Amino acid sequence: MTTLLKSAPPLAHDRVVMDYDQRLMRRKLLTTQGGREFLVDLPSVTNLDDYWGFQVDGLNIEIVPAPESVLVITGDLTRLAWHIGNRHTPCQIHADRLVIREDHVLERMLQGLGATIRRESLPFKPEGGAYGHGRTMGHSHGDDHSHDEAAQFGWHHHGDGQMHFHAPKGAK
Repeated sequence: MTTLLKSAPPLAHDRVVMDYDQRLMRRKLLTTQGGREFLVDLPSVTNLDDYWGFQVDGLNIEIVPAPESVLVITGDLTRLAWHIGNRHTPCQIHADRLVIREDHVLERMLQGLGATIRRESLPFKPEGGAYGHGRTMGHSHGDDHSHDEAAQFGWHHHGDGQMHFHAPKGAK
């Protein structure tokens, strides 16, 4: 039997390392760093960022965020955070920097807004949803919504169901 643990028990017996996408699950066979396999079978899709780990057959298994390719952003953080949030992009917020997963389109947009960006490999744990829990999901406009007028301002599709911004040629 597998149980989710909200807080750290006195002893961790093993750990499972997962990236941001992997930490959102309902049912999956996981393997710990020590080679133990266990099945996670939750009643609904669950954001594991809200939990310390699992208890499996009396063993405590810690959830550890894996390093990922991220962009560390500095500059006018309030303005930059607004633009990142306006794109429904998960963002880790610190007093002196913002962190998002690597995205070449957003990188160019943020540089165009005056951001300084450096690439790093770090565990990614963005802010929760609007009410302090859950996940921020990218949004799709669907196939039935036309964005022809948006293209003249630099917005277009990359075929992934989302709109992206590229500054029009000659724009500063």
